Amino acid sequence: MSVTLKDVALAARVSVSTASRALTGTGLTSERTQQRLARIARELGYRPNPIARGLKTGQSRLVALLVHNLTNASFQVMAEVVQARLKALGYQMLLCIGGDDPQAESDTLATLVDHRVDGLIVVPTGKNGAQLKTLSKDVPIVCLVRRDDATDLETVLADDPQGAYLGTRHLIELGHKRIGLIVGRQDTTSGRERLSGYVRALREAGIARDDTLIHAGHYVPETGASYARQLLDLPRPPSAIFVANHEATLGVLRVTAERNIAIPDDLSLLCYEDMPWFEWHRPAISIVDNGARDLANLAVDRLLHRMDVKGNGNEGVREYRVGARLIKRDSCRQIDAPAPAKSGKSKSSSSKPSAAKSAKV
Repeated sequence: MSVTLKDVALAARVSVSTASRALTGTGLTSERTQQRLARIARELGYRPNPIARGLKTGQSRLVALLVHNLTNASFQVMAEVVQARLKALGYQMLLCIGGDDPQAESDTLATLVDHRVDGLIVVPTGKNGAQLKTLSKDVPIVCLVRRDDATDLETVLADDPQGAYLGTRHLIELGHKRIGLIVGRQDTTSGRERLSGYVRALREAGIARDDTLIHAGHYVPETGASYARQLLDLPRPPSAIFVANHEATLGVLRVTAERNIAIPDDLSLLCYEDMPWFEWHRPAISIVDNGARDLANLAVDRLLHRMDVKGNGNEGVREYRVGARLIKRDSCRQIDAPAPAKSGKSKSSSSKPSAAKSAKV
């Protein structure tokens, strides 16, 4: 049988109300009494009931983070940042995985209502705007990475149009004219905006858009594998592929390995969003960094602000952008330069780490 607050009060020979005030640090109890009650509670193995406390105080001290998956390293970083920030403030984070599935997202949102969360940071599918809008009347919500066009919720986004533009322009400056693009679904903010940056860079360089080089699909490794095969099987395959869908990168790398395609000798490869092993990979993979840590910190800042002003008027919402940047490593080469001569000693065996050669734009 679990130990109750009444058991702690009896053992300490105080009233239940005094025990409650001492253990929560509220009310008129001395520090000595608080320390004694805390010691007795530990000895008895007492754990407070957060649901009961939430019903009494109107605060659950729970904040939810709803993301699509943990395959995407950016989501991993975001979860770590949000959890650390909230823990320092006495909140617990509920990490929810929706799989980019509208029904799973809807079911999760309903469950979070039942748990009376104090706030929510969500990477929306874009298919449950009405439900999010209704929920936002009672729970402060911040959308992260994607905008839900059916709502006017506060939103924190990366500068995806500029990031994709910088990445594509980099490949063009290296002499590439046939640049394959694997990008996210066009019914998502990130998918549309990254495509727009790619198209803008081509247009400025006077390169005609070729839709046979553009593939948009779900945010899964299988998307990358399938579209990489289609691009590489073209009569005139691209000399470079820009994988602007992080999860798809894993599938692309699998296909290049299966076909013994040397990067960058046979194919230049540029990826969107970073993960630690991209820098450790040989060759180190050039990326467009979306600033996952900055995105998460800003989302927490905005959520905490909205939690503070809850019930104090209808404050307007805003959209915030975190700048993207290009990080040049070793996976893209000048197309008009001859490929490096094959030798017994690979480039990756150099004593100089590729991280030292990284250039940030």
